Amino acid sequence: MTIEWYPGHMAKAKRQIAEVMPKIDVVIEVLDARLPVSSANPMLEKLRGNKPCIKVLNKSDLADPDVTDSWVEYFDQQEGVKAIPLEARKRSAAGQIPKLCRRLVPHRGVPGKTLRAMVVGIPNVGKSTLINTLAGKKMARVGDRPAITTCHQQIDLRNGIHLADTPGLLWPDIRNQKSAYRLAVSGAIGDAAMDYESVALFAAEYLMSRYCEPLATRYKLTEMPESASALIDQIGRKRGCLAAGGIVDQLRASELLLRELRAGLIGRVSLEMPGSDVEEQGQQ
Repeated sequence: MTIEWYPGHMAKAKRQIAEVMPKIDVVIEVLDARLPVSSANPMLEKLRGNKPCIKVLNKSDLADPDVTDSWVEYFDQQEGVKAIPLEARKRSAAGQIPKLCRRLVPHRGVPGKTLRAMVVGIPNVGKSTLINTLAGKKMARVGDRPAITTCHQQIDLRNGIHLADTPGLLWPDIRNQKSAYRLAVSGAIGDAAMDYESVALFAAEYLMSRYCEPLATRYKLTEMPESASALIDQIGRKRGCLAAGGIVDQLRASELLLRELRAGLIGRVSLEMPGSDVEEQGQQ
């Protein structure tokens, strides 16, 4: 199955970002720490040009910590970029961001010179949660499904920094289907644009290749199945995802695997690593 998802409001979002960007001092790009490359929109990279950028590796509590450290090192080597892992709901962690903004743009954020930051990112990476944490109150809509924010808004943090919030923006043609499947595994793709069973097979194969131990622990496996489909079948039987005649309901078992993976119940899992996954994305 080919995954494509580009709700109509996202074309409008691209125009809004392009219009506002010349007035922005620093870009705060929120990424999913589990898949920092696949959750980075190449359109945004082009739109921001050479403006300083903070790469926020959100949902770091769900990602493999050693892999996240490698991603921070990777991004920090880029000119004008600073990466930080955090959980957007934690105010103490989010408090690093205003300090980084001032460090990257030292001539702004002082009386008479407002520092203008734009928060960008693809759907469901936690932009609105981060904004609400920074503001100390609910300023942006938050949900566990993609495409919650659908219009542009300005937020005064009352500390010399103004935030521009934007709708989540995906690119219209996801040519790298491995990236598309990683996005679907993470929950960034709308349900109508994905097939749960094929996405779960992709996730199962990946987990078997890199996270066998936590996978076996979660589902009490004495030995690893020979294939991804066999793994989902075992999970379905162990969790009672059965149809008439004792046949495993593949859809229910697939939904269960993805739901538990997204919630971190299998363990802290990163879906891509610096190196080959970066090169693969660059070949789009």
